[in-house]
Amino acid sequence: MTTQTPQGAPPSRGSSSLNPTETNVVLPGVRSQRTIGDLFRRPETGALVGTVTVFIFFAIFGGAQFLTTGGTASWLNIASELALVALPVALLMIAGEFDLSVGSVVASSSVTLAVVSGVYGMPQIVGILAALAVGALTGFINGIIVARTNVPSFIVTLAMQFALAGLTLGLARVIAGSTSVPITPDPVFKAMFGTLINGQFEVAIFWAIGAALVVVWLLQMTRAGNWIFAIGGDSQSARAAGIPVPKVKIALFMSTALGASLVGIIQTMLYNGAQTGSGQSFVFNSIVAVVVGGVLLTGGYGSVPGVILGCLTFAIVNQGIYYTGWNSDWAQLILGVLLLVAVLMNNTFRRLALSGGGKKKPAAAKGA
Repeated sequence: MTTQTPQGAPPSRGSSSLNPTETNVVLPGVRSQRTIGDLFRRPETGALVGTVTVFIFFAIFGGAQFLTTGGTASWLNIASELALVALPVALLMIAGEFDLSVGSVVASSSVTLAVVSGVYGMPQIVGILAALAVGALTGFINGIIVARTNVPSFIVTLAMQFALAGLTLGLARVIAGSTSVPITPDPVFKAMFGTLINGQFEVAIFWAIGAALVVVWLLQMTRAGNWIFAIGGDSQSARAAGIPVPKVKIALFMSTALGASLVGIIQTMLYNGAQTGSGQSFVFNSIVAVVVGGVLLTGGYGSVPGVILGCLTFAIVNQGIYYTGWNSDWAQLILGVLLLVAVLMNNTFRRLALSGGGKKKPAAAKGA
């Protein structure tokens, strides 16, 4: 896959040693020469190794049930919902920021839909739009605070996580009188967001595939993709080169919140109701999947295939443990080890990528 020449992007850190325009563009009449070393420099290589390893592991120890259609659906359903949150979270992390408020956005969007259309009886399209508006507003507030105050996004979004959770719980008790708000989904929206194909596979799988294609297009085919990598590589140089860093970051925070809102809508339609405590597992699960997928915590490096593989790895471990008959506590141990190994492998692959250009300066790399 080829990349565009960055338009308006500044020289990212170490760009002289690892310039995407130099490594991936195939010139007319020149035969591309890729080596095994090139494969090991890809951000998703470690994620692929991890996914294949855990799949083989649970295929052996999980028995025949793990390989059945039901077993496959169990981890694909989890991976698809996780991907809807993890993909925009990955973009944000490539740009050098975090979002820890996605869990509360899932719950608040879900409760908003259930209250607007379930309690007040308004058309469900209004409830869905209201849920998306809650997400967009939350992301905008996160982004504007981070962009204007320079307070670390870790702190800003952590505060939003607690504040929004409290607001959702309080309003749900006042308006609905309970932490659980039921709703009867309209058949059309049930089919769009909360149905099970063949009684096993969530329609969210198609939403996740669509989201992945959109993010690939954004990173590969648009100037915004170059901006995101440039900001993650060196935000000061990006700003000096004329890239609208605050606007890009605000847009990325809004995208993470909208992804979480979509998951909230899907869960509301799937389970015929909303819970104020839902979605909290996405806070760290999305970050684990993104890191396992090869995105660096320091920003400037990552790929969409890697993030998808990270989501699949997380879901296989999360569900595969039940097919082994072992205590589910071991799943947490495996995920913890995977996270640590992923970080170590990411650093190794990054060093390999930098060594490919013959220089050892730190670099930002475009790998999607």
